[in-house]
Amino acid sequence: MTEMPHYALYVAGQWRAGAEGQVMQSINPATGQPWASFDCAGAQDVDDAVAAAKAALDSAEWREMTQTARGKLLYRLADLIAENADTLGAIETTDSGKLAAETKAQTGYVADYYRYYAGLADKIEGAVLPIDKPDMHVYTQRLPIGVVAAVVPWNAQMFLAATKVAPALAAGCSVIIKASEMAPAPMLEFARLIEAAGFPAGVVSVITGDAENCAIPLTRHPDVDRIAFTGGPEAARHVVRNSAENFAVTTLELGGKSPILVFDDADVDAAANGLIAGNFGASGQSCVAGTRGFVQRGVFDRIVAAVTEKSRGLLVGDPHEPSTHLGPLCTTAQVERIETTLEMARQQGATISFGGARPTGLSPHYFEPTLVLAPDSSVETMKVEMFGPVMTLLPFDTEEDAIALANDSDFGLGSGVFTQNVARAHRVSRRIRSGITWVNTYRAISPIAPFGGFNQSGYGREAGREAILDYTRVKTTWINTSDAPMGNPFVMR
Repeated sequence: MTEMPHYALYVAGQWRAGAEGQVMQSINPATGQPWASFDCAGAQDVDDAVAAAKAALDSAEWREMTQTARGKLLYRLADLIAENADTLGAIETTDSGKLAAETKAQTGYVADYYRYYAGLADKIEGAVLPIDKPDMHVYTQRLPIGVVAAVVPWNAQMFLAATKVAPALAAGCSVIIKASEMAPAPMLEFARLIEAAGFPAGVVSVITGDAENCAIPLTRHPDVDRIAFTGGPEAARHVVRNSAENFAVTTLELGGKSPILVFDDADVDAAANGLIAGNFGASGQSCVAGTRGFVQRGVFDRIVAAVTEKSRGLLVGDPHEPSTHLGPLCTTAQVERIETTLEMARQQGATISFGGARPTGLSPHYFEPTLVLAPDSSVETMKVEMFGPVMTLLPFDTEEDAIALANDSDFGLGSGVFTQNVARAHRVSRRIRSGITWVNTYRAISPIAPFGGFNQSGYGREAGREAILDYTRVKTTWINTSDAPMGNPFVMR
């Protein structure tokens, strides 16, 4: 019998057990059985990680490292990620249930996020100001903001960590990664690469644990200067309240209920592929899942038929198998939430066109790809973020109707528009209240493109050139260049 792997915490450059002795098991969703165990952080571990991060900021080894040298460290880390992408991806698949084909490819691409910010590390510039006072030389510098708490969920964690950790390190900050207690193994494996890359001790720590003992002490810690959080709105409200204790600069990426609009002139095949990618990709466990599908009435039946036909061949099964299209969901709580939401939608008059149940012969973490046909936009599947493979479609008549339906949500992260009318594409994209709009495609990402939302999908942006500036503070220096001594401050001229 293979011994179950165990993961310790990575704090201040050392691997250690949690101070309170709490150990949890990680469940393999494909089997429903424990596959690994890990130490959980408590308040003392958080204190130690923050203290080490603060000390690293003040250490000559990190503080005096040139921006170019920081970039080279990030390039080294990127190479290690690329070299270990298959191993990291396989571990993430076992831990969370995501398809191995996706986790391996995504991890390999994540290396480009570190390369992108490695290249920006020595492009962080200040300015000399044309000040309106004689004999004054005034300039600005962008200095590291300080200790960063990067709170990362279990889904797409290598990507979501990269959007925080890469710009933070490029800016010269120190980082404590708080991995989800649901599936923390990939982040703890990532800590090994941080160590191998040669980052000074304390610059990056990786911890995990529950909210009460780990996340709350971290996000309210007086020495945390910045919080970068990805998760749900309820947890985010706690984070915001916690940040009132330390006034940490905070960004929130909170997911949502993204709309996909399909117009009569759309390429039906492409639009059906977009709907499937936006709903069944990653088994629906995506913050930008396009779970509110609005299809113009003239093409509605053709889209339903195309989605149905394409979905017939989708295989649900072992996420490590290359032939599998949908793996298990990370937690059974997600499955139960889907079942409750679907039942309410049925009571509201919705029709389950296909799917709608747990497949037989698999662990209770699995759920079939499901299509819901809605009578109106008030049905529960149009409102609740289920984080599973459930698509809801509703017909619309006019462009104005489509825009109104798209914006009828508390969220606003992603959106999709399928049309061959270029003018309409620009017009509709501009009016949808979302941080991202994909036109004739869906779920594309890049380190070059900002990522973030409107409304209850959070605030702040990750990725893109500007994101690195969010990990800096501007310092202004005034130098009196006159040989004359400073004058009497009580004599006004």
